[in-house]
Amino acid sequence: MSRLQAEHLYKVFGRRPDDAVRRLESGADRDELRADGTTAAVIDASFTVEPGQIFVVMGLSGSGKSTLLRMLNGLLEPTAGRVLFDGEDITHLTPRKLRDVRSKKISMVFQHFALFPHRSVLENAAYGLEVQGVPRKERERRATEALRLCGLEGWEKSWPDELSGGMQQRVGLARALATDADLLLMDESFSALDPLIRRDMQDQLLELQKTLQKTIVFITHDLNEAMRLGDQIAVMRDGRIVQIGSSEDILVRPANDYVASFIQDVDRSRVLTAGAVMEPVEGSADAVRAAAPATVGKDTPLVELFALCAAAEAPVAVADAAGEVVGQVTRTRLLASLGEEGGAAEAAPVPHQRDEAATEPAKQHDEADLKAAEPEDAKPGKDEKSAGDAKSDVKQDEKAVEGVKPDEGDADDAEEVPANA
Repeated sequence: MSRLQAEHLYKVFGRRPDDAVRRLESGADRDELRADGTTAAVIDASFTVEPGQIFVVMGLSGSGKSTLLRMLNGLLEPTAGRVLFDGEDITHLTPRKLRDVRSKKISMVFQHFALFPHRSVLENAAYGLEVQGVPRKERERRATEALRLCGLEGWEKSWPDELSGGMQQRVGLARALATDADLLLMDESFSALDPLIRRDMQDQLLELQKTLQKTIVFITHDLNEAMRLGDQIAVMRDGRIVQIGSSEDILVRPANDYVASFIQDVDRSRVLTAGAVMEPVEGSADAVRAAAPATVGKDTPLVELFALCAAAEAPVAVADAAGEVVGQVTRTRLLASLGEEGGAAEAAPVPHQRDEAATEPAKQHDEADLKAAEPEDAKPGKDEKSAGDAKSDVKQDEKAVEGVKPDEGDADDAEEVPANA
């Protein structure tokens, strides 16, 4: 059974939201609704997340991804549709049961840490357990272990302002891990970090995932980050999911010109694998293995094949998990795969592909007018928030940490200011 399912989710802000959903289902677009003072933040979003999977949602600022994330744990109530967590419909839980789910089963890691300055690193990491009512000795033990997993052993008694940005983000991650929640929601969690620290945090997450096998929904506007972290990636545009697939699916078979414009600057050699570009074995598999400069697995990135192909004329052998040779990568095929456009590969049906989007030219939309629909995603190195906005974000983030659902006024306010920035 899937760990998380989103079924036909809509989130509409403004007047007569239910009527707006009916109009969207009948074919109306966002511009028509906006002319009537209504903003459709998320439109007919459906996907499933399997246990132990990292599911990445990416898109431009204003595309609806942060609004979608906040519906997954009940911080925002869907206008239509439902969210199933381990088969249970959380969109119809009582406030008390929903708080219990958020405090014990679903944890959230924020973009700007959301640490309490008056609490030590250990106390911050243990805060979720404190909300659950876990005895002090037990919560300190679990928080200490979570900090160790995140590389912060020895920093337990320090204060947040004594840590670097990357270390503070590790505390936020440790707080989420300490609760042993089944689902982690990460909202642009690494976006505010410097590039080197950001990559280090990505490494940390992938390393932790090998051991803990958590189910993670990760929000980002950085395609390279999405390609590196995601087992499955959902690309959003104007509130809709326009494509869902693996990094290779999206790189080789983009659903439309909009997705193709995203992937044009991606380093294909680090995303595509030997299995994605291999050719059938010519002749005997044993002969190919014997002549090959090396035998690699199907998941080997192409960047690791350059030296091998340069060293010998014979193709590199590709083996499956059982060690059987199932293909080969020639020097010519390797170079050709790096120069192929996404549309040059054989097209395959892609989930959630929409015909009306396929003919739209690739372009960067000015989505500043969507501030009322979704928090504006922060960009590395920029922080244009006012003091009032920052206070609103901290209030929203603290409620999520405590498992408390914001009242309707807070929910609307959350969509009008940059969240977690």
